[in-house]
Amino acid sequence: MTTATAHPNIALIKYWGKQDRPGNYPATPNVSITLSGLVTQTTVQEADRDQVTLNGQQVEEDKILHFLRLLRGSFQISPLHIDTHNNFPTGAGLASSASGFAALITAINAHGGLGLDQQMRSAWARQGSASAARSVFSGFVTLAPPDWQATTLATAEHWPLNTIVAVTNERAKSVNSTTGMARSRSTSPFYDPWVKSCQEDYTLAVDAIARQDFELLGETAERNCLKMHSVMLTSLPALAYWNPATVGCMQVVRELRAAGTGVFFTIDAGPQVKAICQANDVERVNAALQSVPGVQRTLICGMGNGAHISSL
Repeated sequence: MTTATAHPNIALIKYWGKQDRPGNYPATPNVSITLSGLVTQTTVQEADRDQVTLNGQQVEEDKILHFLRLLRGSFQISPLHIDTHNNFPTGAGLASSASGFAALITAINAHGGLGLDQQMRSAWARQGSASAARSVFSGFVTLAPPDWQATTLATAEHWPLNTIVAVTNERAKSVNSTTGMARSRSTSPFYDPWVKSCQEDYTLAVDAIARQDFELLGETAERNCLKMHSVMLTSLPALAYWNPATVGCMQVVRELRAAGTGVFFTIDAGPQVKAICQANDVERVNAALQSVPGVQRTLICGMGNGAHISSL
């Protein structure tokens, strides 16, 4: 029995769409921060047949079973019982698939003695969920051309930002990201301009992180987020992941910033708002988000570690 721990990551420059080639590569360069506090723990052990338990419930997870088939094309892996738990809402726009596949490949690698180093684990994690490639690493992480290998851009110590997650709906979203991306690519008139524009956003964000330029990073990340959601909203049928509390949190962040607080927001494919700020503003931002009608709870996160083995 082997247990691995991984944390979700939040993309500051996002990807929405996949390249038209095998390997589950994103269509756009992206950069993220790995979060502490939000945790996926995955335990693997031998079984008579493959079984998956998610948050205490046995499930048929096609993505995980497909991932196992891919691994078995390269490695001898016996049938496994996979038991995974998240301490945060699953499938609700908080990157549970990223932490999930990062933890899964880390556990299988150690349990089965596959001999994969961190970069190789990341490459395999990407095939389960492209954003999972980033959760194998800590700090600021990129997934970008030319090689499309996740890489640590800067350590957490370089710039220890904080993220306050405003949870506005704990239920899993009705349209998952894989399905949504395919819909946007085939139906949104903004999809191609979105893909073309992301390289500039990525370049600006990388520069902002290197120089610890909070204002530039915030402007770039918010613009990138809103462009992605414009692609979602102009898909057919529309992918409308926000709710009134989502919009309320966005407005509160803008008001805080106008009053002098250093904070910006980002939102993935879901209704949860992530407000990024520096340490001296955490309590102020957290209190403001808790006051928004419809916010069910807030989660305060620092910079998290990469995926690792927690018990053998």
